[in-house]
Amino acid sequence: MAKMATLILEDGARFRGQLFGADVSVSGEVVFQTGMVGYPEALTDPSYRCQLLTLTYPLVGNYGVPKNEEGEFGLSKVSNYFMSFGYGQHKSPSHWSSVKSLDLWLKEQGIPGLQGIDTRCLTKKIREKGTMLGKLVVDGSPEDSIPFDNPDQRNLVQEVSMKEPRVYNPNGNLRIMAVDCGIKHNQIRCLAQRGACVTVVPWDHPLDSTDFDGLFISNGPGDPQLCQATINNVRKVISVDRPKPLFGICLGHQLLSLVIGAKTYKMKYGNRGHNQPCIHNGTGRCFITSQNHGFAVDPKTLPQDWDVLFTNANDQTSEGIVHNAKPLFSVQFHPEHMAGPTDLVSLFDIFLDTVRDHKEGNVVRPKKVLILGSGGLSIGQAGEFDYSGSQAIKALKEENIQTVLINPNIATVQTSKGLADKVYFLPITPEYVTQVIKNERPDGVLLTFGGQTALNCGVELTKLGVLEKYKVKVLGTPVASIEMTEDRKIFVEKMEEINEHVAPSEAALSVEQAVAAAERLGYPVLVRSAFALGGLGSGFANNKEELTALVTSAFAHTSQVLVDKSLKGWKEIEYEVVRDAYDNCVTVCNMENIDPLGIHTGESIVVAPSQTLNDHEYNMLRNTAIKVIRHLGIVGECNIQYALSPESEQYYIIEVNARLSRSSALASKATGYPLAYVAAKLGLGIPLPQLKNSVTNSTTANFEPSLDYCVVKVPRWDLSKFLRVSTKIGSSMKSVGEVMAIGRSFEEAFQKALRMVDENCVGFDHTIKPVSEKELQTPTDKRIFVLAAAFKAGYTVDQLYELTKIDRWFLHKMKNIADHERLLESYNQSTMPPEVMRKAKQLGFSDKQIALAIQSTELAVRKLRHDWAILPVVKQIDTVAAEWPAYTNYLYMTYHGTENDLAFKDQHVMVIGSGVYRIGSSVEFDWCAVGCITELRKMGYKTIMVNYNPETVSTDYDMCDRLYFDEISFEVVMDIYERENPEGVILSMGGQLPNNIAMSLHRQQCRILGTSPEFIDCAENRFKFSRMLDTIGISQPQWKELSDTESAVKFCETVGYPCLVRPSYVLSGAAMNVAYSDSDLVKYLSNAVAVSKEHPVVISKFIQEAKEIDVDAVACEGVVMATAVSEHVENAGVHSGDATLVTPPQDLNQKTIDRIKMIVHAIGQELQVTGPFNLQLIAKDDQLKVIECNVRVSRSFPFVSKTLGVDLVALATQAIMREDQDLWYSSLSLSTNYKQHAHQVPQFSFSRLAGADVVLGVEMTSTGEVACFGENRYEAYLKAMLSTGFKIPKKNILLSIGSYKLLPTVQTLETLGYDLYASLGTADYYTEHGVTAVDWPFEEEDDSECPTKEKQRSIMNYLEENHFDLVVNLSMRNSGGRRLSSFVTKGYRTRRMAIDYSVPLIIDIKCTKLFVQIILQLFTLLTSLYPEYDENQEEA
Repeated sequence: MAKMATLILEDGARFRGQLFGADVSVSGEVVFQTGMVGYPEALTDPSYRCQLLTLTYPLVGNYGVPKNEEGEFGLSKVSNYFMSFGYGQHKSPSHWSSVKSLDLWLKEQGIPGLQGIDTRCLTKKIREKGTMLGKLVVDGSPEDSIPFDNPDQRNLVQEVSMKEPRVYNPNGNLRIMAVDCGIKHNQIRCLAQRGACVTVVPWDHPLDSTDFDGLFISNGPGDPQLCQATINNVRKVISVDRPKPLFGICLGHQLLSLVIGAKTYKMKYGNRGHNQPCIHNGTGRCFITSQNHGFAVDPKTLPQDWDVLFTNANDQTSEGIVHNAKPLFSVQFHPEHMAGPTDLVSLFDIFLDTVRDHKEGNVVRPKKVLILGSGGLSIGQAGEFDYSGSQAIKALKEENIQTVLINPNIATVQTSKGLADKVYFLPITPEYVTQVIKNERPDGVLLTFGGQTALNCGVELTKLGVLEKYKVKVLGTPVASIEMTEDRKIFVEKMEEINEHVAPSEAALSVEQAVAAAERLGYPVLVRSAFALGGLGSGFANNKEELTALVTSAFAHTSQVLVDKSLKGWKEIEYEVVRDAYDNCVTVCNMENIDPLGIHTGESIVVAPSQTLNDHEYNMLRNTAIKVIRHLGIVGECNIQYALSPESEQYYIIEVNARLSRSSALASKATGYPLAYVAAKLGLGIPLPQLKNSVTNSTTANFEPSLDYCVVKVPRWDLSKFLRVSTKIGSSMKSVGEVMAIGRSFEEAFQKALRMVDENCVGFDHTIKPVSEKELQTPTDKRIFVLAAAFKAGYTVDQLYELTKIDRWFLHKMKNIADHERLLESYNQSTMPPEVMRKAKQLGFSDKQIALAIQSTELAVRKLRHDWAILPVVKQIDTVAAEWPAYTNYLYMTYHGTENDLAFKDQHVMVIGSGVYRIGSSVEFDWCAVGCITELRKMGYKTIMVNYNPETVSTDYDMCDRLYFDEISFEVVMDIYERENPEGVILSMGGQLPNNIAMSLHRQQCRILGTSPEFIDCAENRFKFSRMLDTIGISQPQWKELSDTESAVKFCETVGYPCLVRPSYVLSGAAMNVAYSDSDLVKYLSNAVAVSKEHPVVISKFIQEAKEIDVDAVACEGVVMATAVSEHVENAGVHSGDATLVTPPQDLNQKTIDRIKMIVHAIGQELQVTGPFNLQLIAKDDQLKVIECNVRVSRSFPFVSKTLGVDLVALATQAIMREDQDLWYSSLSLSTNYKQHAHQVPQFSFSRLAGADVVLGVEMTSTGEVACFGENRYEAYLKAMLSTGFKIPKKNILLSIGSYKLLPTVQTLETLGYDLYASLGTADYYTEHGVTAVDWPFEEEDDSECPTKEKQRSIMNYLEENHFDLVVNLSMRNSGGRRLSSFVTKGYRTRRMAIDYSVPLIIDIKCTKLFVQIILQLFTLLTSLYPEYDENQEEA
């Protein structure tokens, strides 16, 4: 018969049951614990000292007691104190780890247990009356012999704390001192496992900051007020300016609260169990925690600089506190989870990371941060980095951090005054960045805001040890994480660690390895180069030959290529993810490519949010994204791309970009969530929950935006500008810009986007391209229009799916458009019902498109639409789908809606942006638009911006008072104008696009500010302009308006070829050509007429070998206020956007400059210019002739403004608004007060455009520009050349320069010790003049086929092997434009190979001369920059 015992409570209640364990009577405080497992851990917790513990779970002891062995770090599995009281299944346990029964164990430890009582009744009693004293009296003991014992009156901590310090894990790299108030061994274990050396000291041990890197205060029993010794010791070490990090748990939390002056109180019955929900105050995330405490902290008594960290979701008690700025925090629960859930064990990681940062001195925010920009705009790396860099600078300035920016791209907003504290226009190369770090001594650097250029430079600086040497911390994502995402092999391994799969792929370091890999994976395969931007050097191979060709050219740019199994035809999905240093992680936006995998995401039409994923797929990929980003340890923003099978749930991870990318600019603009701004703040270590959602201004940034609209992004290609370029699109990027359209249906956004990409396109138009199944299968830049034609021709959705693998959902939507167009065509203006028109507008049809279908005009349709009140409504983008009130000014127009989201009360000034980035209209016009808005706001005007380019700063919601993210077309601008009724519209700041709609707007009585549209027309219309020049007697090349081909041919014969064909109203010289013969002329004329349908085409004499001069000016009512003159290095005939600009002009005398000014004044007066204008002149034989005038800002405005230190755009804005006339300088001439020399050099992207010929002509081909300054023109030019990726030649130079007069230049190269190689003709000429050039028998006549082939291959091999460091290739004299002949010249092949194998190439005679001058001038300087650059070049 078992022995009995009775539990007696202080209120007289009695519970009688069977005794087990030790045969002794005890007394203490009765508490209950609700955990269902973990009794051995509970029974060994020192916090239960002097307590009688009721376990509410009725079955205890089932799995016995494990062996108490010494574990890691010499910690036993079980603590050393037993004072508890249980109930349950103690005799016959069943578990593999059990060594004894609970009964036997308690006997050994001298602890009694009681079973067979109604613990639920007891628990309810305690819950209602609170904890009370009790005693367990064994039958046979007199009750009075066991008094009630109140533990709150004893210092229990003193009883349980160790008496002597003890060290665990002595080799740990961080010194943690743990104050033992009753420490659980698992707390020591959690610290030691994470690499800390833990010194556990008694509760009253004196503390000295020099003895530790971080302080930990453990849990323990009893009332915290009794530990005055501990409180005083802790107070001494934390009440200093920069205390060491401190982390407290349970009693430690209460002690910290008492130290800072808060109050604690005893709870009614405490919280003891494994399932207490705690809400993190910032993220609102709820965690399940393990707890055991009877006292709590009163949150109302916390001092001002402290915040509650966690709150109990059940009883609202405080569960943790944190200091606003100092590394001090504590929690009431037990994150070390012995026993209980492990949800927050990461607090130990956070504590030790904080200790680590503090030890390295990094918790202190950096005072000065270096930001690496992205350099010149190139294909794959465009304006999005201006946007992200500008946001980063704003974010750092808000935190009062000094910013230093390195970016040679002078056209960007980020390099403007008033943004970064200091800007260096220098190449982003390790050498130059090191110099800046030496001078500036920043504490931190941001690498992820300048695209691949900045990333690669940062990785390089880390490897060289520069960052470590100068103690510069990489903010945000660590370099190790960046390398994990960039190096494919490591990336695959990291993914396998978390059981995620990357598309089967192998890395290869040679052609042989690549071929072997392809055979293992099976053709077709995708080849990519590692560390490449925008898929450079990648493509698909269907067999060994294709593979070998691809891999060979890829190795020119990289040392490692990846051969992937092809997943062509799978869906491509992307997520943008944000993570902070505290592991808060959200996905901001997910996007789906309409084009299936196989087309680079920058080349795809993309829709956000994804349209064809179900909930399971959406969340499966979301969870994977978060899992991957956490595993890689990325801090800030990144983008993850997936391939998802269209037939199953199988997916592969394609890649992770650990930096801001094009997709992040798109995601920012698509959701209104400022990714770059948030990423910069997170890089400083600010937790995500502390950041506000800057759109709603009330909710936290730790959220995932919800969209109530659909966004479509379409890329813009300008392939027509290049000779012989392939129009196929695939895994390597060729697009130069992109647009984003917003609508409330896919069709609406999709058609808007197609019009934004090209203002001459009316929408989903079937007339642009004929049907071609080949083009549907192998996509080109115009495939979408082939689809339109296919629908028109009656193809079904299923047929088109088989051909294109575009998801059927999208094809059905496109079919809706085609079907409705067919319906429209069955009506005319008088028979069309209003409903058909309304449906058309909801499907995204423009007025012009409807007019074409019903054979009417745009204005007639517009009038009809107004009569029927079919008008668009204005909606806001608020990131929260209208769930919270938003103060957003981020707007779009849609025909799906009945009310506007805002009122139109205030007067604004409307500025039209530049639209899509294309060759010729790029970030410089965005700079002008932003400058104009900023100046208007300074003058006190409210502003409206209209632009649809997601890569721009002008579409950043905080730049203007209202941002309309919509089309820049007559129809839409007029719709906004009628809604807003602004004070006026400024067109001259957005480049060519706004100028093109000036007359249409003017005819509708729209108030145009600045130069009158009639005069704009006078300058844009070539015929009117030429006639005007003749009238006012200003010289120009001989000209004639085209009336018919015959008279044109006659004119050319009279003045003599070459002649220039020039259409009106075009940008970047579209369809401008130099004709050298009658046949050229006829072909060019037809092109020009096609581009310039409604406007005249003019033919003029092309003057060869003339100097070209660019003048940027500002006038007010015809009076010129300011002029800035720059000259071109190249001769006239190279488009000014492709030319190298120099300011101050080097070769113009004062007389010429005065004459230039006179001409500028005369034209400004005649055109009554108000605002900016730009003039181009040519000078030859002391004669000046005007070639064109643009009444708008030009590409060189940012360059001259920043060089002269006078903001011409601000000046122009004041002129347009007629402000402060008396402040005007009397005709301010800017060309005299130059402090330094500046060179603007174009950035080309030929390496992206397979097959394109590298020639410069009257039509522009560069994608961006860079500019650098110097003491003299040579220094400026050298820095600018290096900024475009040019490398200084070390040894071998290949010359292919025909009969050009370059003798002195070539002799200079020889004296500098270069080895010269030349083609036959060139070599003969120079050998005669005593220059030893190695013959290059490569231009032999094709008499004997075979030997030539051999030789040709030899020059190719030399280029492939990177034998040459520089190629100078000057194309034939008469080719000042495009040669029509289709045969492939040797010159073309040399140029193309130089580009494909990354060999620096110079193709202009004047640039060659200048460059050689530089090498001569800077030879001494170079010797210091590049040590291997030694005089003894022979030994090189």
